[in-house]
Parts: sequence; structure tokens; C-alpha cells
Amino acid sequence: MTTLKDTTPPPEPPAVPDVSPAVLRRVAAASSIGTTIEFYDFFIYGTAAALVFPKVFFPAADPATATLASFATFAVAFFARPVGAILFGHFGDRIGRKRTLVWTLLIMGFATVAIGLLPGYSTGVFGIMPGGIGIWAPVLLVAMRFLQGFAVGGEWAGATLLTAEYAPAGKRGLYAMFPQLGPAFAFFLSSATFLIASRTLGTASDAFLDYGWRIPFLLSCVLVGVGLWVRLAVAETPVFRDRVRESAVPATRALPFLDAVRAQPREILIAAGALTSLFSLFYTGTAFLTSYGVGTLKLSRDYILGMGMVAAVVFGLATAASALWSDRVGRRRVIMVSCAAAVPWSLVLFPILDIGGALAFAVGLFGTLAIFGIAYGPAGALLPEMFQARYRYTGAGMGYNLAGILGGALPPLIATKLLAGPGSFWVGALLAGLSVISVVCTRLIVETKDRRIDA
Repeated sequence: MTTLKDTTPPPEPPAVPDVSPAVLRRVAAASSIGTTIEFYDFFIYGTAAALVFPKVFFPAADPATATLASFATFAVAFFARPVGAILFGHFGDRIGRKRTLVWTLLIMGFATVAIGLLPGYSTGVFGIMPGGIGIWAPVLLVAMRFLQGFAVGGEWAGATLLTAEYAPAGKRGLYAMFPQLGPAFAFFLSSATFLIASRTLGTASDAFLDYGWRIPFLLSCVLVGVGLWVRLAVAETPVFRDRVRESAVPATRALPFLDAVRAQPREILIAAGALTSLFSLFYTGTAFLTSYGVGTLKLSRDYILGMGMVAAVVFGLATAASALWSDRVGRRRVIMVSCAAAVPWSLVLFPILDIGGALAFAVGLFGTLAIFGIAYGPAGALLPEMFQARYRYTGAGMGYNLAGILGGALPPLIATKLLAGPGSFWVGALLAGLSVISVVCTRLIVETKDRRIDA
């Protein structure tokens, strides 16, 4: 399949958009704070799925089955993400990036706070319903997890478009770096809040299982308030304003989803394949290894959460450096470095972890998230550059979130079964296979760093 000629944007002109440095700083802050909040909400669920949910929501199952069920609820969000990408992408391409991002933030905040207020299967919440609500507990948990994924599906593309469409020519990697740093900040905050709750109450105590784990979820309402205040202060992107003014197609007749699928299906599929390795490494490092460290390696929860905070710094630095590097050598080349390195790393990851001990776990975690960060930095500029302005929100969101299903949802589920059967080496083989897919798809990407992304 070949790309239609009229879907390839021309080279970027040398002129720099007339946007003041103060506006650019405000846009960078809004995008970074927004993704930090969204992914904080997303990550605390992953941490809780590994440490708490098997006992609170699936107490009747044996430990292995309870962990599998807990990660199944974790995976639900990834299947919701493409739905969110399509719906929010539709409105983001029709009514604007800014207004759509406000709604994603509100929905994510509501779902996260609701999880913090859910009674467990047989435990209450803050002394209310001490006997729990039975089967309704996991059912409602799945519903709120779906809403989380639904919101994140619309958040990432909008946040990256916000910076990419404001960025001066030749600096899109730099400005698209800011929303990409959000997950690093969020992973640090989520690990820190759970560590504080653990150190204060003890993870095995009744107090922690009853209400201690809920505190990080409830704190989300404060972060959402800050995020809304910052995000509402940002104006709509110049590219969207120009497109609305110049477009000959009435907004009421625009169907961005169909436009993207008809005009650039190749780009959607290639983007999804290229980012599959990225997702598999990230959610292995941030969610699955937390469970593996506690359950298999028998490391303390406090140590694992502390290492999570350090690892957040490592992958934040890798993300920033690779984003800046991509402005010089191109997005495709930087992402290829990550995907190629991920193949051998995935094969040695679990042999390293199975050496046992705190140092082996730290090496495995840091290496996994550093390689992830190398690909994640340029991705924030790559996907907006791949799609036409009239359906850019939808196309970028679809490519990103389809990768999330293959690389983020399935590996933790399959890995749990592999650990119980053939062994941990085959988890690494699974990750290596996904990275090979990403290598192939990345080779098919046409370099985008010099493309125009105007209306």
C-alpha cells in the first residue's frame, strides 16, 4: 500500500510562527501538567493492581488467579483507549484541541476519585459498608477503569497537538517533549504517594487495605483542579484556528475518523506497529515488574516503590534527550535505536531479574524504562507530523492507542500465564517479538521532522 501524494505534507518553511515566548511557556506547562495528571491517575491504578486489588476486589481467588484478574481490569483501559481516541479525536478536530482536553481531564478525574471511594468485595470504605458490596465491587472497578482508558485515549493526542501546532519550525521535538515528560512526573508521583501511604500505615495492615491505598486516588481531585486552571488559560492552537477559518468543508459535515481511515490507513497502522515496543516496555516496567518484584522476587514493596521513583527520573531524562536529539537527526532514526535495542534487552531482562536481589531488579527496571524513553521522546512530534490537520487529532490518537492494545494490554495478561507455565524467559521472548514488529514498522516510516503541519 502506498501513501497518497496529497496526504504528504510539504517541507516546513523556515519562518517561525509569531508566538511570544510567554505563550509558548504557557502551552508547554499546560500540556505537561495535563498529561502528568492523566497518567498519574492511570499509573496509580497499575500500582494498586499489583499491590492491593487482588486482596480488595478478588479475595476469594488464589493469589495467581487474583493477580491475573487484577491485571485483566488493568487491560480494560487499553481497549477503551481507541474508543476515546475516535470520539475525542472527532471533537478535537471539529471544535478544537483545547475544549476537548478539558473534557478528558474532567472524565479522568471523576473516574479516579470514584475508584478511591469504591467499597471492596468484602471490605468497606472509611468505615462505611464494612462487609463490602460483593461482585459489584469488581464490576464497578471495571467500569471506572474503562472511563480512565476512554479519557486517556483522547488526552495524549490532544496534548501533543497542543505543543506541536504551537512550536516554531525546527523545534517541534523540543516542545513536543513537554507532554511526553508527563508520564515520568506521574510515575514518580504515583510511586511516591503509595510509598508514603505504605510507610505510614504498612501495606499489610487493615488500615492500608481499608483506606490507605485510596489516598492517592482521592488526591487526584486536587491535581485536576490545578490542571483545569492551567489548561483553561491556553488559547486554541493557531493551526486549528487557521483551518477553521480557511476550510471549505462545514464543520457539521466533517467526519475526521472516516477521513483518516480513507486517506491515511497506512500511517495509522505503521504508527501503531512502531510504537508497540514502546508500550510493551513501559507497562512491563511500570506495572508488571511491580507485581513480579513483590510476588516472585520477594522484594519489599517499599523498595520497589522507591526504585520506581528513581526509574521515573531515568526515563524522564531519556525522554528529554531523545526528543531534542530527534530535532537534529530525525524522529525515525531515534525511534529505531530504541526498537533495535529492545530486542536483545527483552531476551536478557528476565535472566537478569532472576539473579535475584535488589540490584538485579534495579538494573532491569532502569534499563527497560531508559530504552522506552528513547522512543517516547520523539513520538510526541512524530505522530502529529504524520497526519493532515483536518483529522490530525483522530489519526494520531488512533495510531497511538492501537499500539496500546498490542503493547500495553496484552503483555501483562500473557506474561502472568507464561510465568505460571513455561517460565520467565518466554515473557522476554514475547517482548522481543513485539519489538521486532516495531523495528519493521519503523523502517517503513517516512521521515517527518521537516514537514509542515499548518492548516
